[in-house]
Amino acid sequence: MSEVTQILEALAQGDPHSAEQLLPLVYDELRRLAAQRLAQNAPGQTLQATALVHEAYLRLVPKEAAEAAGEQHWDSRGHFFAAAAEAMRRILLDRARDKRRHKRGGGWKRLQLDHVDVSIQDPPEELLVLDDALQKLAEEEPVCAELFKLRYFAGLSVSEAASTLGLTRRTAYRYWAFARAWLHGQLQGEH
Repeated sequence: MSEVTQILEALAQGDPHSAEQLLPLVYDELRRLAAQRLAQNAPGQTLQATALVHEAYLRLVPKEAAEAAGEQHWDSRGHFFAAAAEAMRRILLDRARDKRRHKRGGGWKRLQLDHVDVSIQDPPEELLVLDDALQKLAEEEPVCAELFKLRYFAGLSVSEAASTLGLTRRTAYRYWAFARAWLHGQLQGEH
């Protein structure tokens, strides 16, 4: 009988120290199993193997060993890992269902902001449309609008515009991405 199987039996009988002995013994294998599961999913998965292991472990082994007595019983190491794989599958399914829900942005589409083009093709008419959109942006987010003006019309880099407005580079990049996405939505009629 393996050490893991012995600990699993102790856990099933309510031994309070068995849960803390179990994780170090099974962690590497669970992490490998989680990495395999995540590799099978579509790109864009935000859950990492470590988080998946921890969440599955918490579902399998209650915080209090006393709660586990009589509830969970694994016949062997293989049975435990099969249960872990099933727990990971369910966690991934729950996350997939959550992502489809409207309140979690299920109908939204991801845009690569580096490729969003808010340039003007026909200067006179398009410039007026862009100006109207910029005025709306200035009402909602004045600093973002100023940053956009400095970048787009004055040709400053993000770092130069950040310095001019007294912003950190990181904040300026965030504002630049927001302004471009917001204006893109306005110019496409999404707002």
